[in-house]
This record gives sequence, structure tokens and C-alpha cells, in this order.
Amino acid sequence: MHIEVLKSKIHRVTVTEANLDYIGSITIDASLLEAANMIENERVDIYNITNGERFSTYVIKGEPGSGVIGINGAAAHKAHVGDLIIVASYASMDFEEAKQWRPSVIFPKDNRLQ
Repeated sequence: MHIEVLKSKIHRVTVTEANLDYIGSITIDASLLEAANMIENERVDIYNITNGERFSTYVIKGEPGSGVIGINGAAAHKAHVGDLIIVASYASMDFEEAKQWRPSVIFPKDNRLQ
């Protein structure tokens, strides 16, 4: 049996850009991606702390050290500049393996690694 478990989480970052005229996705500072063990094109869930919205999209790598968190395309209706969000990704694994699994969770300060 396989189950879905939390793989990675970027906890409480601030949206710095919201661009409706884009094909979709979330742009995330490459330094944050690396620290959270996420990769470009990975599917992520976005949990908007500010307004309660939840949605899924995929990652685009942003400039390292920039602190960019950009919501692109139609999702820009669900998160605006200044909103606090959580970015999470999940993995499917064997039930026994999942019992030992530890996700990568980061807590950036001002959208940058501490």
C-alpha cells in the first residue's frame, strides 16, 4: 500500500508578485526551493493564510536570494501581494517507508533563509 505524505513545506512566506497575464504557476526564490527540497515543475499546494484560499499549481524557479514569491496566471485571483502563504508538496510512498519519513520544512524570515 502507498500513501501520500508531506514531502516539503515552505512555511509562511509573503507573496511579492501577482501576475494575471501569465500562463500559470508560482515563482519561488531558487534558494528557498533548494532548502525545502523542491524542484522546478514540481506540483505544489498553496495555502493562503491571509484569505483561506487553497489551490494547486507548479513551481518556476526564481532568482536565488531574491525572496520572490510570485503567483502567476488565474491563481493571482486567489493570492495577492502581501498575502501570507504556505507552499507544500507531497510524495507517494510505501506505508512502512512513510512511518520513518521526515519532510523538509523551512521557516524563512522575510522570504529568505535565516
